[in-house]
Amino acid sequence: NLDRVDYESASKRVEGFLEAYDNNVIVTPNAEIIMTAQKNSELAKALNNADLCLPDGIGVVLASKILGKPLVERTTGYDFMIKILSMANERSLSVFLLGGKPGIAKKAAENVKKTYEDIKIAGVHHGYFQQSDEEEVITKINNSSPDILLVAMGAPRQELFMMKNIKKLKFRVAMGVGGSLDVLSGTVSRAPVFMQRTGLEWLYRLIAQPSRYKRMGTLPVFLIEILAHRFSRKN
Repeated sequence: NLDRVDYESASKRVEGFLEAYDNNVIVTPNAEIIMTAQKNSELAKALNNADLCLPDGIGVVLASKILGKPLVERTTGYDFMIKILSMANERSLSVFLLGGKPGIAKKAAENVKKTYEDIKIAGVHHGYFQQSDEEEVITKINNSSPDILLVAMGAPRQELFMMKNIKKLKFRVAMGVGGSLDVLSGTVSRAPVFMQRTGLEWLYRLIAQPSRYKRMGTLPVFLIEILAHRFSRKN
């Protein structure tokens, strides 16, 4: 269930979340995540129970048009994360960075502080922890009492972590941000702006990381299923 929002209306929703002091979760499914959710009922439930579900990926926006229910625009996870960081800076809020390989979250936090001087870094922790260490990680997060929790552990792990522990964790807004901490840390570069604007970030990532070709194969399958669904509904 994707929210039909643009960056402005989604940002207003988050402003409301920050004022409510409840635990609110944001997810940003792309075509690959949606396809995974067809076979993973726990992921599907996590996505549908999130407080804000943003369409991340040109394939999702194209699919909405094919189905005759066009979304307002593509709202990328990275760009919306930056908007949330800007909100946090304006309000002098605290942020906890969870995810990435050891050292990535720490470097990302250092870069965040350089750009957003009024943000308070509540804490950091890598995403390569075992299931047996999950309670310890939750305790570390809660002891820091962050306003915002950014979870960069990749789908479906980050979505399941946030929704499974939503009543255990202390935060106002939690967001699954995939590989965004790698970008914030300077380890990975984003696609050129013209590729971002034309929805070709997937092509840039494929060129930069050829090993992703198997994952990219999900997009045509996704669109074929969308077309089949539209055709069957029409008949």
